[in-house]
Amino acid sequence: MKTAVVQEPPVYLDLAASMERAVGLIEKAAADGTKLIVFPEAWFPGYPTFVWRLPPGAGMGKTDELFTRMQANSIDLSHGGMTPLQDAAREHEIVIVAGYQELDGAVSGSTLYNSCVIIDADGTIANNHRKLMPTNPERMVWGFGDGSGLKVVDTAVGRIGALICWENYMPLARFAMYAQDIDIYVAPTWDSGDTWQATMQHIAREGGCWVIGCATALEVADIPTDIPHFDELFPNKDEWVNPGDAVIYKPFGGVMAGPMHREKGLLMADIDPAEARASRRKFDVAGHYARPDVFSLSVNRAAQPPATFTD
Repeated sequence: MKTAVVQEPPVYLDLAASMERAVGLIEKAAADGTKLIVFPEAWFPGYPTFVWRLPPGAGMGKTDELFTRMQANSIDLSHGGMTPLQDAAREHEIVIVAGYQELDGAVSGSTLYNSCVIIDADGTIANNHRKLMPTNPERMVWGFGDGSGLKVVDTAVGRIGALICWENYMPLARFAMYAQDIDIYVAPTWDSGDTWQATMQHIAREGGCWVIGCATALEVADIPTDIPHFDELFPNKDEWVNPGDAVIYKPFGGVMAGPMHREKGLLMADIDPAEARASRRKFDVAGHYARPDVFSLSVNRAAQPPATFTD
């Protein structure tokens, strides 16, 4: 099965243009026979790197301005915000895993979540997961998710689950994925470098599954200059904001493709999802290597709405 990992930037903080670019990338990948395509963390409409660049407190007003732009360009599932990707999945018979910023229009209409959607090849949304714990200053712009999206789901290309960025450092969250017969483990992220690659390698061995890691390859030159406080945020106009480092690891470890460093394009590889289950003969952390008499995990996957209404 041919797999493509997107290492192209979005049109930063412009949802409509980013969606158009994404559909073009999907069409390009599908023309090469791709059956699974993966977009990085918060690709729609761009990761809020400014939260790491503005000082706490002193940058509050500036964060408000940037958040307003981000909020206006986030995706609301309750209003069909994923329809262009769903249509592309259906038209090209391709499974899409995509990191995006989600606006919960069904409840508050204001809070944003760092989310990851899995769209099956028939265009249906197979799962939507909200990042459980935004990392450090990310909490200035994103709310906390719940366990309702901690699922591994059947798709046209095998069983897929996803954890976002530093959720992959949470052992219990990883185990929740392993305990659901996972073939392909997707880790959309903003992280990069040797430490992150070591984590991806570790998960491939620990979980006995294919692991796809991907961050947005982004240069300052990719960011529109009309972004509020552009010069303060990005004084070095030659900077690589993120090198990308897209990678695919084999079940039980070993690089299949990548890492793709400071390069833009699609990282392509042919993978066989069935190899995941076969690799777990040696070590099955949720099967013959588990000790349920000693260790147990309980996962609350009930949705946690802030209000319920009875009419």
